Amino acid sequence: MKISFFVFRLLFLVTLVLVATAEAQGPAPETAPPLFPKGALVSYGSDFFSRNHNDEQITSTSQPTFAHHGNFVFTWGFYPNFDLTLSVPVVTNKFRDHTEVSGTSIGDSLILMKYRFYRKDSERGTTQASVTVGPKLPTGGTSFNDSAGILLPASLQAGSGSSDLFTGFNFTYTGLFNIRRLVADEEFRMLLRTKGTQETKLGNDFESRFWLSYRPYESKDIRHEWFIGTTLVWVHSADEEIAGNKQHESGGNVLLVGVTTYFGLAPGMHVWLGLEWAVANSHGENFNAFQRHISFGITRQFRFF
Repeated sequence: MKISFFVFRLLFLVTLVLVATAEAQGPAPETAPPLFPKGALVSYGSDFFSRNHNDEQITSTSQPTFAHHGNFVFTWGFYPNFDLTLSVPVVTNKFRDHTEVSGTSIGDSLILMKYRFYRKDSERGTTQASVTVGPKLPTGGTSFNDSAGILLPASLQAGSGSSDLFTGFNFTYTGLFNIRRLVADEEFRMLLRTKGTQETKLGNDFESRFWLSYRPYESKDIRHEWFIGTTLVWVHSADEEIAGNKQHESGGNVLLVGVTTYFGLAPGMHVWLGLEWAVANSHGENFNAFQRHISFGITRQFRFF
């Protein structure tokens, strides 16, 4: 499948304007390797999140009972062992009580730089490790209102209104137990937040995602391949602060398990689908834990410059 270079340039320009954050596992099956030098990818992924909620009324720390993030991503391998990622989510948040309050807007933007600082090849496979860092910019909408025209709390807005720092560490180990197609992939992410809209500092977020995958199929010409495996995700959210006052038990922990699969449609093009369910979570008074997470998307790699 061929896509004109003009289309890629157009997508690149759009992404520069609408830069944002990607969520969950996305464009690549293995997270530690950067893109090859002078390579690039464009990707679209949809993430659907469902949460429980303790109150039927909207409170100052209410989280969406349903959220959809449509993530547009551009990644460029501009130098050996380095790549740059620009992405943007289109966010839809809904809170269902006696009625339904919802809104859709561009979300906060993120610019990420990845550096692979370790690679070792062996007969077993390849071990790689990388670090990622970048700012989250307050480009998201912060003007969602309820049916009476009252401004919704910061936790229900598409954007935070704050300039934050994202850091990540990725580790990929291929050939686990000397099985060539068995891969262990670990990703740590941390988002350090500052005060944003409505004098609210949303809680710092930490996530650990482990994916054990196997490639049961690979065509001889490598045009098609299939990855499938289980995921184990731990998410920790710190308490929010509003006007300097900590909101008791608004943060907490969630443990999710699931399955993720990638399928190669052509060289450099694949689709993915992920399903995750919460198996344990905190029971704080103001904590709205994840119930399930569904994601799918498509990625296309190409040469750039």
